[in-house]
Amino acid sequence: MYARDNESGATSSQEQPTSAQVETAVESFRMLSDATRLRLMWLLSSGEYDVGSLAAAIGVARPSISQHLAKLRLAGLVETRRDGRRVLYRARDAHVRALIHEALFHADHEVSGIPRHD
Repeated sequence: MYARDNESGATSSQEQPTSAQVETAVESFRMLSDATRLRLMWLLSSGEYDVGSLAAAIGVARPSISQHLAKLRLAGLVETRRDGRRVLYRARDAHVRALIHEALFHADHEVSGIPRHD
């Protein structure tokens, strides 16, 4: 853990997380346990997309994408900005992007048999 992490309120490896931190993390993992939402987050971790682009990219109907995005937004995993009449979505911050990438890189090791690294 870096010194700057402690300054930002992150817990060190010796400190127990608070109940609020654990519940927030559990809710984030709950949101990411859906395959469609995880695919959405993978895309959103690399850029901004509107609902139509996301629907086309993963082959899911627009209404379903909108419902998933609403849940991800309420969970604090995505943020939006307006561009004219369009609403663009993206992963909220570097922590969320790192979480998505690490989860899928871990899965790649499990599926492909690539040796793990410490």
